[in-house]
Amino acid sequence: LSFPSGLTHESHKKDVEQVYLRCSEGSIEWMYPTGALIVNLRPNTSPASFKHLTVCIKPFKDSAGANIYLEKTGELKLLVRDGDRSPRKVYCFGYDQGGLFVEATPQQDISRKITGFQYELMNKGIASDLHTVSAPCRPCSDTEVLLAVCTSDFVIRGSIQDVTNEEEEQESIIHVGVNKLYRQKSKVFQLTGESGNWRGQIKTLLECGVRPGDGDFLFTGRMHFGEARLGCAPRFKDFQRMYKEAKDKGLNPCEIGPD
Repeated sequence: LSFPSGLTHESHKKDVEQVYLRCSEGSIEWMYPTGALIVNLRPNTSPASFKHLTVCIKPFKDSAGANIYLEKTGELKLLVRDGDRSPRKVYCFGYDQGGLFVEATPQQDISRKITGFQYELMNKGIASDLHTVSAPCRPCSDTEVLLAVCTSDFVIRGSIQDVTNEEEEQESIIHVGVNKLYRQKSKVFQLTGESGNWRGQIKTLLECGVRPGDGDFLFTGRMHFGEARLGCAPRFKDFQRMYKEAKDKGLNPCEIGPD
C-alpha cells in the first residue's frame, strides 16, 4: 500500500491520516512523509481472536523520514527510530498492545525520504517460535520435531548443497537440494530448469553455524516476510527413528510418509 507524496500537501505538515488494513500481511510505503499516519490493522477475523494475534513489522532497508511508534490510548512507545539501520530487524508486539503511529521527522529535503515496512499478523504461538530469544540454535526434541512436521509451512527431505553467510545481516542462507517435498505454503522450493531438480533457500541465524555436510535432513520451518525460516532440522535417519517409535505407540500427532 503506497501513500501520496508529502510534496503534494506541503502546507499541511501537521496532518494526521488514518488508514485501515484488512490483509493479514502486506507492506506500507510512504513517499516524502509529512505529518503522521495512524495505521489500523483490522484483519477479517473474529474480534475474539484478536488477543491471540501478534503483529510484526520489518522496515525496508532504506526506510527513512519517520519514526514508528506503538500507540494505545494516546500513549506512544518508540518502535523504530528514523535512521535506525539495524539489519533485518523485526519488531513484534501483541495486537492488543496498540496500533502503529508513523510520524514524519523534520527534514530539510523530504523529497529524498521514503518510509516503508512490511507487516505480518500471526498467531502468538507461531511468533514465539520465530523469535525465540533463549537457545535459538538448540536441537529440537523428538516431540518438537513431530509437531513441527504437522504444523510447519514447509516440510522437505533434502541435503545442504551450500551455505552463504551474510555477516552484515547476521544470517546464513542454506541452499537446499530437495529429494522429497512433503509440504510448502509458498513456492520457495521449485524445479530448476538446468538440472530438473527441486531446489530452494532457507534462512537461519548466523550464530547457529550451519555448514555444508553429507547426508539428508528433514527441513521444517515457517514463512516469514516472504522468506523460508528454519525450524527443526534433524538428520533424516533420526526423524525416521522417532517417527516409527511414535507411530508404534500411537503417539504421532499426524501422518506423514517417512520414506
